[in-house]
Order: sequence, then structure tokens, then C-alpha cells
Amino acid sequence: MPDYALLARQLAALLDTRDWLTNSAQTCAFLMQEIPHLNWVGFYLQREPEVLALGPFQGKPACHPIPFDRGVCGAAARTRETQRVDDVHAVAEHIACDAASNAELVVPIVAGDRLWGVLDLDSPLKGRFGDADRAGIEALAAVFVAHSELT
Repeated sequence: MPDYALLARQLAALLDTRDWLTNSAQTCAFLMQEIPHLNWVGFYLQREPEVLALGPFQGKPACHPIPFDRGVCGAAARTRETQRVDDVHAVAEHIACDAASNAELVVPIVAGDRLWGVLDLDSPLKGRFGDADRAGIEALAAVFVAHSELT
């Protein structure tokens, strides 16, 4: 189990600019390096209504665009609530970008009252993300938001 409090301090130290692009790229690389059993980490950005556009990521090429009414990322964007899925193949609306992905955790990124995008983590392990992971990744997403200019 990752030490999320330590990871939050390390991420805060790493994000030494307010630039969202630099910080999102750094956050993805950091999470991919420090969180075990991931095969994809990335941001999807809301740049037009009801659609997510691919942003910085680590892993295989990804799906783009993702409408709010499709997939786990779409559900997180639509509801503005974290989505934790133990088996993505059991989700009818799942968008399969990588057949090796079996579990997913998606955290909405909200700036003020506006949805900026989502942070998406995929794992090849079914049931990879528990409640502690959800809380820990939400805390890391909050570090990203606090250190970034999300306009």
C-alpha cells in the first residue's frame, strides 16, 4: 500500500510551477512511477461542453474524445464524483482503450465551480483500487489543483 501522505508531500515539492501543462505531465509521470500495478495514468480535459479531450498521460495511446455519456471517465465528469471500478469489463459503457486494463479509478478535477477534467488511473489487476487508494488519489489530485493555474 502506497504511503499517500508521503506521496502528497513529494508531489507538492515536484510541482514547482503554476503551469497546468507542466504540472499535469509531472503528476502523470510521478503517479506512474510511484503507484504500483498501473498500466495507464492520464488527464482528460474538458475543452468543450460534454466532451473530454485527451491530455498529458503515461502509457499506451489512449481513446479520444470521450463524451460525458460514455465510459468511466464520462461518468466521473458527468457526476463530478470519483468512480472506482473493480472490473471494467463488467461496466456496459466501458470504453476499452487497452484490453489489459481491468480496474479503473477516475477522479474529477474541479477548479472553482467548473469541471476542468478528470484524472484517470488504469490497472491490469481486477480490484486494484480500494477505499484507501480512492482517498489517496483524491488527495494527490487536490495537490495538483492547489499547485496549478487551471484556467
